[in-house]
Amino acid sequence: MVRVPKLTRADARAALRNPLAFIAARWTPDPRTVQRAALAALVMSVVIVVTGGAVRLTGSGLGCPTWPKCTDDSLTATSEMGVHGVIEFGNRMLTYVLCAAVGWAIIAARSEKPYRRSLTRLGWAQFWIVMSNAVLGGIVVLVGLNPYTVAAHFLLSSALIAVATVMWQRTREGDGEPRPLAGKSVQQLVWALVAVTVLLIAVGTVVTGAGPHAGDSSEVERMPLNWEDVSRLHAVLAWITVTLTFALWFVLKAVDAPKGPLDRTRDLFVVLLAQGVIGYVQYFTELPEVLVGAHMFGSCLVWIATLRVLLALRERTETTVPDLPVQSYEATSASIAGPR
Repeated sequence: MVRVPKLTRADARAALRNPLAFIAARWTPDPRTVQRAALAALVMSVVIVVTGGAVRLTGSGLGCPTWPKCTDDSLTATSEMGVHGVIEFGNRMLTYVLCAAVGWAIIAARSEKPYRRSLTRLGWAQFWIVMSNAVLGGIVVLVGLNPYTVAAHFLLSSALIAVATVMWQRTREGDGEPRPLAGKSVQQLVWALVAVTVLLIAVGTVVTGAGPHAGDSSEVERMPLNWEDVSRLHAVLAWITVTLTFALWFVLKAVDAPKGPLDRTRDLFVVLLAQGVIGYVQYFTELPEVLVGAHMFGSCLVWIATLRVLLALRERTETTVPDLPVQSYEATSASIAGPR
């Protein structure tokens, strides 16, 4: 039988003072565990976007008419609020699942040996984005689903996905200086692709803000634009994105680029084509809720695939990093315990 080490009073004080350092001093996850933790945070960042879209598409955006409580008198949804209250409150509860996934990623990154400060910072960046977006989500409810706040809510979620994607990538590479795998002209083409993709996503939020799915059955303010005209602009940007992706693949082939960037570019091209099919079908079938939801999911995949193309253009080798945080923890424990 494995003996459980006794927790001394000094250990307890140290754990309360710096719990992450306390865990890191006693647990070293293997690299695969850290990778899975980062991937779980990324998956949950996509899930929260999709479920948020489901709230809007089912007209449940004001299922809980206030925030942070669900009603003025109840923290949770009540039976009188019906299915809309359940959907809206359920999405709020998923924020805690997202926080748990991000917290697990932070703990795993903090406990990895040798300590990688950049990796831990990416985890904390996700945490603060989640907290900011939770507050913004509350503002969205309090202002009656104002379309501009809804758009900002989605864009901040896209920022969360970006940071989660970078962290997932960083768990699978070293901390050495990045070495480019393509020339400057190729890198500029990829940055142009990223910029157009950002614009594509931003215009997509305008389509949402001007479109018919307001998020609630009551009268909700819409952006004063013709949503069909904005949809056409969105389609043009999508075709530009597809064209840039194909051009990038062709250039990478011409310069005999490594397999990684080529594979990631191919993945992006496939995702863009699938997203385009969904987009055109939903447009010509008068925006059925299921297809709109699938298109939101697709937008997350497009963003992730684009970032993976960018990250594939460089490689990082392993480097030795002193395990200073654990030493700091031991010094802290000694100072708390005092002279023996």
